[in-house]
Amino acid sequence: MNRPAFSQPLAYNRVPAVTVDFWLIKLMAVTMGETAADYLAVNLGLGLTMTSLLMAAILIGALVLQFAQKRYVPWSYWLAVVLISIVGTLVTDNLVDNFGVSLVTSTLFFTGALAATFAVWFASERTLSIHAIFTTKREMFYWLAILFTFALGTAAGDLVAEHFALGYMATGILFGMIIASITAGYYVLKLDGVWAFWIAYIFTRPLGASFGDLLSQPGEYGGLGFGTIITSAMFLSAMVAIVIYMSATREGQEIVPNA
Repeated sequence: MNRPAFSQPLAYNRVPAVTVDFWLIKLMAVTMGETAADYLAVNLGLGLTMTSLLMAAILIGALVLQFAQKRYVPWSYWLAVVLISIVGTLVTDNLVDNFGVSLVTSTLFFTGALAATFAVWFASERTLSIHAIFTTKREMFYWLAILFTFALGTAAGDLVAEHFALGYMATGILFGMIIASITAGYYVLKLDGVWAFWIAYIFTRPLGASFGDLLSQPGEYGGLGFGTIITSAMFLSAMVAIVIYMSATREGQEIVPNA
């Protein structure tokens, strides 16, 4: 007698496919992370330490929700990204402002921490591909890497904008050109897709932060003076609209082949 064939359950990727909308909302998320952190710590008067503790607690709750999904769900994923962007910013700000660690040292430290994360991740899973995040272990590596990319991007962006005094606009243009060169390298020179993604992901943080500061900071500091509330609200509104669109169209969902 022939045994009935049972189909193997589908494995869904827990993070989104890389699309134009992915990069657009990611750029807005990091921009909002910069302005929201400033608003909470400065405008609301919570201070750097209290803001850091509060946002870290909220991030933990958001990650619990994200890990429970077992697939890419736009609202929970991008909520976690926004919160980890804020916390990553605050981690660097605490090192620099509260503990007196220089921006050069912070940049080098987070570069090493990110490299170590990638090394352990690859040694354990034999891949760093974002198209194969279908286990809890891989997702843990993914979110740890994301946290370090935000902390590193904050340190590198502040190093260029403040320590080297290029200003917000010039810093944004510089990192925009770096991302453009990485994109050209991927499409023209066939740069490895995994490394192209992660390098671009790192540099979108200082790019978004530079334009967030440009919009929110007052004129005497080189900004356009919109303030943190208006700037954060603008980007939050755009993000919500894109998340609603992604949810309705299921854009970004992937099934992992041969999982």
